Amino acid sequence: MDFFEQQDQAHRQSKKLLFLFFLAVLAIVLAVNTSLALVWIWASGQHFGGLHYYPRGFFFLNTGLTLLFIGGGTLVETFRLRDGGDAVAEMAGGRLVMPSSQDIQERRLLNIVEEMALASGIACPRVYIMDREDAINAFAAGYHQNEAVVAVTRGTLARLNRDELQGVIGHEFSHILNGDMRMNIKLIGVLFGIQMIAGFGQQLMYWGARFGSLRSRDEKGPSSQIVLLVVGGVLFVVGYVGIFFGRLIKSAVSRQREFLADASAVQFTRNPDGIGGALRKIGGLTRTNDCGSRIDNPRAEQFSHMFLGAARPNLLAGLFATHPPLQERLRRVYGKSVEFLDASEIVEPDAHAGLPEGMYGFGARNVLSAQAARAMEASSPSLDAAGTGTAFDRHSQPQKALPAELLSSLREPMGAGALVYALLLDRSEPQAYAAQIQILQQAAQAQCALSTMLLDHIEGLPRSVRLPLLDLAMPALKLLSPAQRSTLLSIVHKLIAADQKMTQAEFVLQTVLERRLGPLAGRAVPIRYTQLGELKKEAALLLSLVAQTASGKNASDFAARDIFLRAANSMPELGLGASDMQMMTAIAVAGAPDYFEIKQALDKLNQLAPLAKPFLIRLLLAAGGEQLSIDSADILRCICAALDAPVPDKVAASYSAF
Repeated sequence: MDFFEQQDQAHRQSKKLLFLFFLAVLAIVLAVNTSLALVWIWASGQHFGGLHYYPRGFFFLNTGLTLLFIGGGTLVETFRLRDGGDAVAEMAGGRLVMPSSQDIQERRLLNIVEEMALASGIACPRVYIMDREDAINAFAAGYHQNEAVVAVTRGTLARLNRDELQGVIGHEFSHILNGDMRMNIKLIGVLFGIQMIAGFGQQLMYWGARFGSLRSRDEKGPSSQIVLLVVGGVLFVVGYVGIFFGRLIKSAVSRQREFLADASAVQFTRNPDGIGGALRKIGGLTRTNDCGSRIDNPRAEQFSHMFLGAARPNLLAGLFATHPPLQERLRRVYGKSVEFLDASEIVEPDAHAGLPEGMYGFGARNVLSAQAARAMEASSPSLDAAGTGTAFDRHSQPQKALPAELLSSLREPMGAGALVYALLLDRSEPQAYAAQIQILQQAAQAQCALSTMLLDHIEGLPRSVRLPLLDLAMPALKLLSPAQRSTLLSIVHKLIAADQKMTQAEFVLQTVLERRLGPLAGRAVPIRYTQLGELKKEAALLLSLVAQTASGKNASDFAARDIFLRAANSMPELGLGASDMQMMTAIAVAGAPDYFEIKQALDKLNQLAPLAKPFLIRLLLAAGGEQLSIDSADILRCICAALDAPVPDKVAASYSAF
């Protein structure tokens, strides 16, 4: 449950952000009023000594306009970022990488991202490449894990070997799993607002230079042109108060996060030379005045707190640096002082070289021939990423790869849609299967044959692979237009309804699809409940579902009730009274779950404050038992997707490789 601990830290950082934002606004308002008061004295011909007279409402107008610029800028920029990670990546000059790309460097990057997504139990993020950036840098962005993106520079692909690239991607996945991304996007909007004054001052100087008029010699005071230039210059200088506070705010919320992400990258990959090698190369290139981690995009300063390394040179060192010193980061990664790599040691890796180690997992020492490694790199990630042990624990022996036909289908939109339909087809009931085929022939004729072919492959795979397959297909499914997504979800509903009943497997798949592809996918959910105790009935419904699943299909109601009560009693934080327990126990033994009610409960529970969700997840994990079955793991994975929460290690560990 480290994710929620980090959410708690993010909540405290949010308070610090609001406090610093208030100080920044106050400082800017004071600086603007003081500066314009001096300009007024000068422009009106008054002496700087003694009393001075200002027009009525002078300071009120200055303050109002300043707040308008700050607030308006923040709102406008926040609106521009409404699409989350995709909007940020495009602003940074990123190009979306198609999931089906066969470029060797892009394929390597996509494979690593897929492996990491499978290991962490989240939907595979979309991948962007900043083609015009030669530096080594990367970032993750998004409002929540269901719509996250990962972006890397072209220099990252060209200069890092596979282990180092794994380390960089592991670093960015830490930001996804630890809830940093939402804070980072909010920070972009806030900083844009407080830096608006400098932009307005620059515009005044432009207007003064082009449209001002000169006065005749007998008129008193400076010309309007000079006034505009002076006022613009003053506001431009005062605007740097915003830049100062911007740096201060970014340093306050981002530097410790970078240490955490570096440590997580080592934990994920089991290889300190991954992220460590990347940081050593950045340091070596920076020392020789090469690009290092420098980003040339005009908005680099605005996005600097999101990147792996410093996007721009630190004008203010120490307290105001957006990133910790590279030497300190390396010391924490290796546990000792490590030197940067010399420029002569930084050799660009051969893109066509095999994978000597680590193909099947993060740091696993697999013995593969170069030819086999190259073939595997071009074809598929290992499903060991769905793995065993902890979420990132890997076996040292190679695992089977996905069938080529299945893999190629899930990487392009129409094939990924056919995969979704195949996951719902059920040949065990011939009559229902015939009805499903008829639905596909009528609504998706072009995908019907492909779906049945994919079903042949899926039936030969373990059940534990089905949801990871859906996670891998997400980047391709998100390429569908809104109309195509709506059609896919409609067909899914019809396939489920073909036998006039809904199974748990069907509910899981439909819930995940609707949360990730529905009309509200990628949108922030309003927080309406601060404590889990406000939604006791809804929590009881989910607890009942998990308890019934854990007890098994043939178990008695008493077994489900005992599991339910044991889990409920393990959470004294809920403050359950006797009447609450009686109500919740009645729900626990009410019989077959009503999936419509459970869906409504999930919608409400997703409106819980982030700090209240861990209580619910812990409650459900307690009901699942010490050893989760695949059915229990599936329903918990589904609930986490519906609540925009990463899958806990205990759930991810329940999925076995094949």
